Amino acid sequence: MSTKISTGVKLSAAAILLVSLAACGGGGGKKITGRELLDAPMEVSTVYKVSCVSCHGTDLQGRIGPNTNLQKIGERLSKEEIAKQIENGSEGMQPFKDTLTAEEIDGLATWLAGKK
Repeated sequence: MSTKISTGVKLSAAAILLVSLAACGGGGGKKITGRELLDAPMEVSTVYKVSCVSCHGTDLQGRIGPNTNLQKIGERLSKEEIAKQIENGSEGMQPFKDTLTAEEIDGLATWLAGKK
């Protein structure tokens, strides 16, 4: 009987751990499914979640200062300027030209340019 209790306790502990880890997801305890990402093509959404959300947030609101807010980035920068910034980085932003493909950068830039 102690084996069954032990197994049950282990399963409960594993379930709690999985729920806790799922809540983290790099989004500060929030699920990484912001309403801004709902309009992104799946490929773009995936790239954003993996490469951008930690600094720019789940709703493009920016997580580390006002310069990281992308909610209206299309009003400030053209698609080409956004792509260049993703590729080369800027003050405080790492370059992604060696991390993302040209297609991924173009997809992000196209989507973000529409944020007005």
